[in-house]
Amino acid sequence: MASAAAPLTHRGRFADPVAAFLGGVAAVAGSYAAVGLTPAFVAAPVSALVVAYTPDAVVTFAILVLGDVGDLLGFALALVLTAVAFGLAALSGLRTGRVLERPVVGGLLGGVVAWLLALLLTGQVLAGLAAALPLSVVVWVAGRPRREPTAVDPSRRRLLKLAAGVAVFGGVSALVGARVGDESTSDSGGAVSQPVQQRLDAAQADSLDLAGIPGLVSETGSFYRVDINAVDPTVAVDDWTLSVTGAVDAEQTFTYEDVTGMEPTYVFKTLRCVGESLNGHKMDNALWTGVPVVDLVESAGGSLPDECCVVLHAADGYYEEFPLSALRDAVLAYEMNGETLPRAHGYPVRALVPGHWGEINVKWITEIEVTKAESTGYWEKRGWHGTGPVNTVAKFHAINHLDGGRVQVGGHAYAGTRGIDRVEVSVDGGQTWTEATLSKPLPDPDTWRQWAYEFEPSGSHEVVVRAVDGEGDVQPRDEADAFPNGPSGWVSRMVR
Repeated sequence: MASAAAPLTHRGRFADPVAAFLGGVAAVAGSYAAVGLTPAFVAAPVSALVVAYTPDAVVTFAILVLGDVGDLLGFALALVLTAVAFGLAALSGLRTGRVLERPVVGGLLGGVVAWLLALLLTGQVLAGLAAALPLSVVVWVAGRPRREPTAVDPSRRRLLKLAAGVAVFGGVSALVGARVGDESTSDSGGAVSQPVQQRLDAAQADSLDLAGIPGLVSETGSFYRVDINAVDPTVAVDDWTLSVTGAVDAEQTFTYEDVTGMEPTYVFKTLRCVGESLNGHKMDNALWTGVPVVDLVESAGGSLPDECCVVLHAADGYYEEFPLSALRDAVLAYEMNGETLPRAHGYPVRALVPGHWGEINVKWITEIEVTKAESTGYWEKRGWHGTGPVNTVAKFHAINHLDGGRVQVGGHAYAGTRGIDRVEVSVDGGQTWTEATLSKPLPDPDTWRQWAYEFEPSGSHEVVVRAVDGEGDVQPRDEADAFPNGPSGWVSRMVR
């Protein structure tokens, strides 16, 4: 029979809860090491619940004030809540082991409860073991009998050792899990096709020699991304289908082979986030390979009606509604810059809708629902109105000091399908204006252009930039926050 535990000191009363929480942390770390940042990760469904039940006002504050930090804080909260949930499983094992004076039994019980919890959260039988096993070990170690202390509280010493062990295990798990999460698609890579390479080379040749900003095509790895969930869905090509439903002649379903087997189209398209700051960096451009939505529908003998609206649905539960007319020039993309569409950008197929904010370009698309009446999209339910045409903007990101004391400023300008006619720069706070140099327009209208301007400064200058779209409308001067219709206003920076 194991010896009885010594009476708990004041500090020792908290030993079991702390040890249990460490077990919860170990469970989360073990799950991440096994499956990475995928839906099988035990914190993924908890994160989705945090997003779903966060008040709209808090979400808006996080977007406008905290930006990407808000997403990180939300996910951090989900990780803590998940660790606490598994910590309760660990605590049940610890307490049972102490009552029975059998720490091994306590470890096994804690592991079983953790496995059941992981199964409830993710539905993954084997993946749940990755969370249960490290938790079981922590419970067993923490539950071993404590000796009567002399000078040092043994519970404190054991907790310190446990904490150090869990920290090391968590670090290793983070490294292993990150590699698992990088495996975004099963067939990424390979040679870029000649039509794509020709277009990419032409865009590179037409890019301005302007340090500090991307060329006309953004690198795939640095292309901005905004999702409603912290963990992207993992969609298998063999299981993926796209349904066209609702007010159509006949509902249809397409497979990945149906989509990729059609004659491809290649389009440059810029995406801009409705929730970004006025001079933010959530705007990028890429070359996409896909098929026109209309061609896909008509190939099966169907047609789109002339009325109302469409709702795009995604595998992660996201959805957005917009006018049906916008769908007639839309594309379903399965490649990005000549490579298989990354998981982070909607693998296997995403929608590209010309002229609209990025939120409309639904990733991981699974359904196109044509409706006869207007409905409310995901973000519109939260007070946003980003389904309309994107606002005109000239970004101001580059300040380069050249030889001879001259200064070069520059950035990108974008106005959706209206295109950019010119960009004007003022070096005296908006009193006088001069046209900037523009890059050649890309072959597709819904794309950005680079602008650059050089001048010789004399002291400090308030440099202001504004764009004029292809319809002759000047970018509005009055500054407006992103909520609810997207940011607008002139961008200015002090340059000397």
